[in-house]
Amino acid sequence: MSMEKTDALFLLVKSLTKSEKRQFKLYAGRLGGNSEKNFIALFSILDKLEEFDEKQILSNTNIKKQQLSNSKAHLYRQILVSLKLNPIHQSAKMQVREQLDFATILYNKGLHKQSLKVLDKAKGIALLNEDNNLAFSIVELEKVVESQYITRSLSSRADNLISQSKELGEKTLMLSKLSNLSLQLYSMLLKKGYVSNDKDFEEIQIFFKGALPEYELKKLGIIERLYLYKAYLWYSFIVQDFVSSYRYAQKWVDLFYYNPQMKRTNPVFYLKGINYLLESLFLIQHLTRFRSTLNFFEEELNNQKFLLNENTESLAFLYLYLNKINLYFLQGDFNLGLRLIPEVLDEIETHRSKIDDHHVMVFYYKFASLYFGASQYDKCIYYLERIIKNKQLGMREDLMCFTRILNLVAHYEAGRDQNLEVLIRSTYKFLMKMNELHLVQQKFISFLRNLSNIYPHEIKNAFKELHKELKVFENHPYEKRSFMYLDIISWLESKIENVSVESIIKKKSKQVYK
Repeated sequence: MSMEKTDALFLLVKSLTKSEKRQFKLYAGRLGGNSEKNFIALFSILDKLEEFDEKQILSNTNIKKQQLSNSKAHLYRQILVSLKLNPIHQSAKMQVREQLDFATILYNKGLHKQSLKVLDKAKGIALLNEDNNLAFSIVELEKVVESQYITRSLSSRADNLISQSKELGEKTLMLSKLSNLSLQLYSMLLKKGYVSNDKDFEEIQIFFKGALPEYELKKLGIIERLYLYKAYLWYSFIVQDFVSSYRYAQKWVDLFYYNPQMKRTNPVFYLKGINYLLESLFLIQHLTRFRSTLNFFEEELNNQKFLLNENTESLAFLYLYLNKINLYFLQGDFNLGLRLIPEVLDEIETHRSKIDDHHVMVFYYKFASLYFGASQYDKCIYYLERIIKNKQLGMREDLMCFTRILNLVAHYEAGRDQNLEVLIRSTYKFLMKMNELHLVQQKFISFLRNLSNIYPHEIKNAFKELHKELKVFENHPYEKRSFMYLDIISWLESKIENVSVESIIKKKSKQVYK
C-alpha cells in the first residue's frame, strides 16, 4: 500500500520507537478521564494492527463510528505533544519557540519585566544558532513589550531594538532570496535534469543571473552562505559544469567542518552536502578522492553524534549505500557490487516509511546497472521493468529515458530479439514525447534497429564504426550526459574486444589511477 494513502495516525503510531511508545503511555496515563481511556484504547489497537482497519478499531474499543474522527484527531495531537516532551526531539529552535510562547504568556499577564528577561535569553540562543527569522520575531515582540514596560532607559533601548530589527530584517530578506533561488533551481534539476541545448543553457543562465541577489560574502552569515553555495551547486549541475559543482559542494561541507556545532542543528543539510560532494566526484570520475570522501563519510556516520532521529538515519542509509554502489561503478567491480544488493533491499524495507518511491527506483536503476556490468542481463531487465511499470513515479525525466535505453541493450544482450523491434519503437516514441532524443540516442537506436540486417561477420566492424561516431560526443557539453547513466563507449569496446564490460572498465580505472 502506498504510504501516502495510508491513514496518517496509523503511520505516526507505527513510526514510534519502543521508548517513545513507553513514554506516551506514561504521559497518557497522567491525563485520566473517560475520553482519555478511549484514545489510549485506540492507540493500543493501532499499535497491534498490521494495516489500518476501521472495523477492527470499532469492534475492539468503546469508540462509536461517529466519534472515531475526533478520537483519532485527539490521539494524533497527544502523540505529538508526548514526542515534543521527549529530550531526543528537543532542538535549539524548539527551545527558542517554547521560550517565545512563555514570554507571550507572561506579557499577557502583565509581567513585562519577566517577559523581557525570557525574550532576551531566547534571542541569545537564536542568534548563537544564526536563526535570524526567529531572532527577528523575538525583537518584534520585545518592541511590543517595551512599549508597555516604561523605564528611563526606554529611549536608548528603543534605538537598540530598532537597529537590531533593521539588521535582522535585512538578513532575513537576503536569506529568503537565496533560499527561494536554491529551491527553484533544485526543482528545475529534479524535473528536467541537465540542459540539453544552447537555448536551455541560455534560459537557465539568464534566470540565475537575474534571480541571484547582490551580496558581499564576508557579510553573509553561515546559513546565508549555505543557501548561496546550494544555489551555485544546483546551477552547476543543471549546466553540467561538474568541476564547479564539486567546488561548491566542498564549500558546503567546509561550512560544517569549520562550524561543527551545525552538524547537530542542521544534520540533514550536512548529510546532503556530503552526498552531493560524492556525486560531484563521481561525475568527474575522481576515484581517489571519491574513495577517501566515502571513507570519511562512513567514519562520520559511525560517530553517530549528529544522527538524531529516524529521518537523518534514513538519509544516512540512502546516501551511504548509493555512493557505495557508485564506488563499484568507478572501480568496475560489478560482480563484487552484487553482494551489496540483498543488504540494500533489507535496509530499504527497514526504512520504507521514510523513503519515497523516487529513491527506491534510483536504487533499482543502480541494481540493474550492476547486473548489466556483471553480464546478468535477465536480472538487469527485472529491475528496469519495475521502474518502467511504475506509472505513479515522479523520477527525473532523464533517468526515466535512460532506463528504457539500458532496457534495450539488456534485451539485445539477453538474446530476447523477438521483442527488440517493439521495444525500439516504444522507446523511440517515449524519448520523442519527453523531448529527450539526442544525437547519441538517435545513432544508438538506429544501430540497434539495423542489427538484424548486418551479417554476423560484419558485426564487429559495425560496432567499431558506431564507437568511432559516438566517441566524439564523450566530452560534448550536452551529449556527454548520455554516457553518465549508461557507459555505451565501454559496452561497445567490450563487443569489439570480445571481453566483458567489467574488464574494460576495470582496465580503464587502473590506467587512470595506477
